Amino acid sequence: MRLVTFEKSGRRRIGALVDGLVIDLPAAHQGRVRTGLLTAEDTMRSLPSDICEFLAAGEDALKTAQRAIEYATAGSPDKKLALEPKKVKLCAPVPRPGKVLALAGNYRAHIDESVAKVAPWDPVTPRVFMKPPSTTVQGPDDPVCIPRNGQKIDWEAELAVIIGKRARFVAESEALDYVAGYTCFNDVSERALKIWERTEEQTQEWDRFFDWLNGKWCDGFAPTGPVLATPDEVQDPHNLKISLSVNGETMQDANTSDMIFRVERLIEYISSICTLEPGDLIATGTPSGVGLSRGIFLKPGDKVRIEIENIGVLENPVEPESSI
Repeated sequence: MRLVTFEKSGRRRIGALVDGLVIDLPAAHQGRVRTGLLTAEDTMRSLPSDICEFLAAGEDALKTAQRAIEYATAGSPDKKLALEPKKVKLCAPVPRPGKVLALAGNYRAHIDESVAKVAPWDPVTPRVFMKPPSTTVQGPDDPVCIPRNGQKIDWEAELAVIIGKRARFVAESEALDYVAGYTCFNDVSERALKIWERTEEQTQEWDRFFDWLNGKWCDGFAPTGPVLATPDEVQDPHNLKISLSVNGETMQDANTSDMIFRVERLIEYISSICTLEPGDLIATGTPSGVGLSRGIFLKPGDKVRIEIENIGVLENPVEPESSI
């Protein structure tokens, strides 16, 4: 299943992308209710419009959604159940996740190209940081805005994992049972941020770390989407082609098999520190080919395109931040 969050007439709802059309899942389910098509297997009288509530409902919600899709695509007289994507706005699959956790240095080639090389690299502990979820996450076609104080804005194509149920101290062997699905993610980064003006002589190691970390936090620096592809669509998250282009020129071209820490290990590690909840995002790190290593950075008018095999394409234009 390829789940989406879409907006129509100012309201957000959950849907499924089927044969190029957006199926309005709550409306399709209500159509089944009105026409008396519910059976003993149906346990839900309504489907939530919020994706986090939908994921929290687990298998019951997925089964209900599948029946709603079948109803909407099997000749239902209500033509409003299947919508053309151009007539709605696709949002981030999870517009307001509780947490956005991201990996630093999870591809060896990216570590090697980094200015701040880590040597020797000892892959024992994942390096996890957070991005503010309510102000960084945005969806397909939303602009990556260069902040008024921005200088070197960079791209990072990543596979993101979306958590499907509450997870605390999860064993690696069971971790994939907690995954609702996967999506494309761009860990946009400001590479030249300084938390305060200082000379090199005044700079401490912690200053450099927080310059790097705070450069991940700018508004809109987590484009996500276009779909939440459930595990049956992806099959193996560790063997997916992942690429990124800027204005049609390929910058990143790799495979998720190059990740140091697999999805299972990341969930085990993070759930030992904090509880993961339905809708939480884990961005699994970026391969080589970022702008910093090339001396190229995003500018107004650019278009960034991320494609991940079996998931889809995430495109975002680049614009200056409004002065308003």
